[in-house]
Amino acid sequence: MLDTTPLTAATDRFADRLRGAPQSRLQRGAAAAALELARELSVRAQRLEEAGGQPRIMPDAGVFAVADQLTVAAADLVEAWRTAPSEAELDEAVRLVGRTVAAAGL
Repeated sequence: MLDTTPLTAATDRFADRLRGAPQSRLQRGAAAAALELARELSVRAQRLEEAGGQPRIMPDAGVFAVADQLTVAAADLVEAWRTAPSEAELDEAVRLVGRTVAAAGL
């Protein structure tokens, strides 16, 4: 079984930082970076769940909702991996979270 704890831990930490960030920091790019990450994780989950289907893009629900969107997208990807586990994809997703946190300045 694939240990998805690193991804869950990384996205939870990032989401907590987003929730604690001032509005000005979120508006300067942290929220946009987090939304881009959430969308990417969501697309990856959809590709696993619906091979060949057209992925739906997560909407922009605003700077104060992006932490929840990130948490949901990561949970969806973890659930999709239960049926199609991939250690390489998990490692890449964790690295993607790290790069996004660094880019967001959080």
